[in-house]
Amino acid sequence: MMRMFRGRKSVFILSVIVVLAMVVGCSNNNGSKPVASEPNKATDQNKATDQNKEKQQVTVKFTNFSAAGDAAPALEAMRVKFEDLNPDIKVDIETIGYDEYFTQMQTRVAGGTAPDAYELNFENFFSYAKKGVLKSLDEFSIDKSALYETALNAFQSDGVQYGLPASFSNVVLIYNKDLFDKASVSYPTNDWTWKDMDEAGAKIRALGNDIFGVHQSVQFFEFFKAAKQNGGGLLNADGTAFTVNSPENIGALQHLADRINKSNIMASDAQLSGMGDWDLFKSGRLGMIITGIWAFPDFVENVSFNWDIAVEPGNVQKATHFFSNGYVINKESKVADAAFKWISFMSSSEEAAKIRVDANWELPAVTFASVQENYLKITPPENREAVFESLNYLMTPPVIEQFNEMNDILSQHLSKAAQGVVSPEQALSDAQKELESKIKLQ
Repeated sequence: MMRMFRGRKSVFILSVIVVLAMVVGCSNNNGSKPVASEPNKATDQNKATDQNKEKQQVTVKFTNFSAAGDAAPALEAMRVKFEDLNPDIKVDIETIGYDEYFTQMQTRVAGGTAPDAYELNFENFFSYAKKGVLKSLDEFSIDKSALYETALNAFQSDGVQYGLPASFSNVVLIYNKDLFDKASVSYPTNDWTWKDMDEAGAKIRALGNDIFGVHQSVQFFEFFKAAKQNGGGLLNADGTAFTVNSPENIGALQHLADRINKSNIMASDAQLSGMGDWDLFKSGRLGMIITGIWAFPDFVENVSFNWDIAVEPGNVQKATHFFSNGYVINKESKVADAAFKWISFMSSSEEAAKIRVDANWELPAVTFASVQENYLKITPPENREAVFESLNYLMTPPVIEQFNEMNDILSQHLSKAAQGVVSPEQALSDAQKELESKIKLQ
């Protein structure tokens, strides 16, 4: 009996299982979702969320020139960090070489195809602001606490903030310590004058026919500064008249031209044979070069000899360039809020500043003490303090609405003096006349 009961019990249990299976199957056929399908529901929800994110994400088109070459990885690192912090914004970066950048940007702005945000240097910023193509940043909340006031104010026009500073840089004297040692010349100091530099250049020039003492390009950006170092300037005090052919300016150009045509401590175009001034320095055949601190990454990577820097020498006074690049927003941008977040991050965030310093990519325009300390620790050059010492003698180029035209006219006449085609006095007299006839000041 017990064995028969157990058999019946087993049959009963089996029957219950079969019935339950039939019930479940029937309920599924009636449209109810099986338990096994629940994970598919979660997957569908995730897909929907991803699609919503894609719909909400905006793209900021950004065009620049300063990341061309060695700085490109640093800008890419900034983009990656920014997008990590702002997953709803995607940044589309375009980098154009400086030589063609402003030609392309003028065409795009005129044609209504300018990017959402783009880079402008200080010299060109003023004319873009006057054309009314830039969006005022005063409607946004700008954190000014971490920015150098001078750099921030450089991107104002008529009291309106149209840009944020990206970086600033200046010009220093960079010298080949090995050539100084061979010529038995003491290294430059921050107190040097033109006379000290030229005397050292002559001794280095004597080391060989293919070795030169100094290079300082005879063009607009070097001349306006040399004029200031000699007590001159290109405009009168209120900026209403050109003073290009003043005695102080003629003396400054005479000094620059004599280095080529008289003492020949500086190579002529023929002697350079198409070689650039940076390449001449990197080849080990140039004692001193006056150029910007933006040369540091290239020289660190490609110079095999010992080199260092000093404050650029002056004559009756010192004067060093203040260059600054800034970020602006297209007035017609449809994603201005996102564009502002992007340029703010690049301009004033500690994360972006650290990336810039680590890459040796000019100086961020921020006041973070840690950033400055890190900058000074990077070698070469050993005397990075000279970069900050030079800030005591900063000057900006004269900014007018027709800046590029002024630059071109003056550079053409300076070149004639450098080549010995005309005297410095004649070159500046001709430049004065052409500037007065073609450029309208205030």
